Amino acid sequence: MTASRAHRHGPSFPPSHGDNAADGQVPRGPARPGHAAVPHRNPIRLVRTTVPAHPSRAAGVRTMVAEYLARLRLPTEHLDNAVLATDELFTNAVKHGSPGPGDTITATLETTEDELRVTVADRSPALPRPRTADGTEESGRGLAIVATLTDDWGIAPPDPGTTGKKVWFTLALQGMP
Repeated sequence: MTASRAHRHGPSFPPSHGDNAADGQVPRGPARPGHAAVPHRNPIRLVRTTVPAHPSRAAGVRTMVAEYLARLRLPTEHLDNAVLATDELFTNAVKHGSPGPGDTITATLETTEDELRVTVADRSPALPRPRTADGTEESGRGLAIVATLTDDWGIAPPDPGTTGKKVWFTLALQGMP
């Protein structure tokens, strides 16, 4: 992966509209009033959880991701990469993006037949900064791990009316069984 790909700041497919997807399908509507909806040939499947911004919640988020992706029958490597990358984003959100004890983190998984997109949202406007950790440091490798395990990653603004940011990654699913 090239450095420029790892720092792209934009979704691979349109973001979801709303938190409720009872039938697993996210409704498609106009992106902005007065603009036509963008047709999407593949339905988007959505699962989302919001948890307290606490390290003890990481295991539950990993389990949710693994269980959801296991139902998609992804190859083990894709499943493992997605779980690890999600864990890195969640850990970063807890460590760097949660200034208050009552803060929450939202993890969202969206899939089409072509792509998996995982988004982790926190309430801090502080943007993640990739860095190079030296061999003796115990941290500082999270975004490098995400960039290595995924096809793309980036940063997006928070949902309207909220504060913070979203950090996301994608994995291509073309050719999956």
